[in-house]
Amino acid sequence: MTDWPLPQTYRFKGHAVRYAVRGDGPPLVFVHGTPFSSCVWHRIAPHFITTHRVHYFDLLGYGQSEKVDGDVSLGVQNELLSQLLEHWGLDRPDVVAHDFGGATALRTHLLNGKDYRSLTLIDPVSLTPWGSPFVQHVRQHEAAFSGLPDYIQRAIVPTYIRGAIQRDIPDAELAPYVQPWLGEPGQAAFYRQIAQMDERYTREAEGLYPTMRCPVQILWGEDDQWIPVERGRALQQMIPGAQFHPIPNAGHLVQEDAPEAIVAALMRFLPLQQSS
Repeated sequence: MTDWPLPQTYRFKGHAVRYAVRGDGPPLVFVHGTPFSSCVWHRIAPHFITTHRVHYFDLLGYGQSEKVDGDVSLGVQNELLSQLLEHWGLDRPDVVAHDFGGATALRTHLLNGKDYRSLTLIDPVSLTPWGSPFVQHVRQHEAAFSGLPDYIQRAIVPTYIRGAIQRDIPDAELAPYVQPWLGEPGQAAFYRQIAQMDERYTREAEGLYPTMRCPVQILWGEDDQWIPVERGRALQQMIPGAQFHPIPNAGHLVQEDAPEAIVAALMRFLPLQQSS
């Protein structure tokens, strides 16, 4: 398994949220999506540790953070991000967010009033409707799935996550994404977070996209099978001045298919903000 230490703990609503802060310079915050963890940034974040103070964490109920038998929906993750920004003493960080992390970052900015110096969105959950056929089915039958035999779970999770990746990823590289959702309480947590997916959380922010208060760039895998690239172009039209960059030969998890494209896009985008 990839060595991805999150040595520090923040208590959020009494639950442990694990995070790491590395490097020095302008603050740069990475926010992962579902069903992933901050490990998605393992090919990205190291490139910025010499130029930025890099912050990354596992969302409540994900990765190394506590598997909560309660609310881990989008309705609570923006509250977590808002509190973490205060805990870290960050006023206007650069933020990079993927998938559900995109929805979380958008909600934190638009509903919690947290300002960013810039926002990079990577294949974000942002426009309704969303949710794959698998997600829709699990939402209706959570109890049946959470009680599946372990060997079935070990077949379902890798297959599901592989659907987000264009390249043929070896089992060893996939393992860090699969491991948190195996066993108990991992299996229950996996289906809990799916069952709590609700489009109302994106609808609450959607109408506010034209009021974004920072530069925005949108990166999107052209071969995304979870959220089609056309959604990225539609999102660009809703955010004044937003840049849109489709990434060829990349699926939903661009971090694994084309990490160099993300690094290059950030290196182009972030310095523009440092002199502002």
